[in-house]
Amino acid sequence: MGAITDVPGMRVGHQQKSGEGWLTGVTVVLPPPGTCGSVDVQGGGPATHETDALDPTTLVSTVDAVVLTGGSAYGLASAAGAQRWCEENGRGFAVPGGVVPIVPAAAIFDLGRGGDFSARPTADMGYTATAAAAAQLEGHDVGRGNVGAGTGAVMARTYKGGIGTASATLDNGVVVGALVVVNALGLPFGTTTQLTEPGSVRLSEERASTPRASADGAEASQGTPLNTTLVVVATNAVLDVAECKRTAAASHAGIARALNPSHTLADGDTVFCLSTQAVALDRSDEAARQFSLITLQSAAADVVRLAILDGVAGAEAVSTPAGDYGVYGAR
Repeated sequence: MGAITDVPGMRVGHQQKSGEGWLTGVTVVLPPPGTCGSVDVQGGGPATHETDALDPTTLVSTVDAVVLTGGSAYGLASAAGAQRWCEENGRGFAVPGGVVPIVPAAAIFDLGRGGDFSARPTADMGYTATAAAAAQLEGHDVGRGNVGAGTGAVMARTYKGGIGTASATLDNGVVVGALVVVNALGLPFGTTTQLTEPGSVRLSEERASTPRASADGAEASQGTPLNTTLVVVATNAVLDVAECKRTAAASHAGIARALNPSHTLADGDTVFCLSTQAVALDRSDEAARQFSLITLQSAAADVVRLAILDGVAGAEAVSTPAGDYGVYGAR
């Protein structure tokens, strides 16, 4: 299904810890310099950092790195490590005396899943993940499943979630990719824990045509549901900040197509959109502009859905002192 790194210049780095009370990590998406970006938050329980700076009405239009992390609000400390790496490498908004890196971040709730509530991502982990991204070659493969911010991710408090990625290339040469962290309250679209026999789920294209199930799939998450699906959408198309914002909003449709339920009060569903400014869209007239943007945004929603299913398929079962998390659909 491709990867977000099919967008030229995009790199991804992971850092994680497991065992001895740990089950968490950090994933950093490192775009090329000059990348434009924005964000759209539609979940009711987000844990985010520097998202206001990505509003189309604010001063800065570029993004130096995006941090996806475990540890809930505590884990947002990992963004400081990514920012430190960017400063050391001269990446950021130029100000007198230096640069100020623009490093937005979002976190999933995985506190205590390894057995120790205090085992959460640190600034050093954010630095290491950023350095790992920078060390990757162009177009590198992306680690999936139980890596980075997906290390402690689960679905419906029962099944293991994780990192997933996908991409699509349009006829006009525009590439759209997505990277996700699946830590959802819901389950894959059209299935529930009551209606699906283990082993009967196929994470495939036919998912889109299955009937929407009720919220019964969330019954396994009774108690305190603390969940989030995090997404970074990237494209080489030339977009301004407002168009990135609109593309991020449209990409939320991919979450809704892949997971049921989604965007609940208990989810922190957040989508970032990054544009590397490499391929101009057809803007010869207003109709052409609209068609170009609608085509791109529809593709973005599609790759988000595929990336989520990829994250579910790539997850591996884990057992910790806090609980056992199996593979969704496994016998």
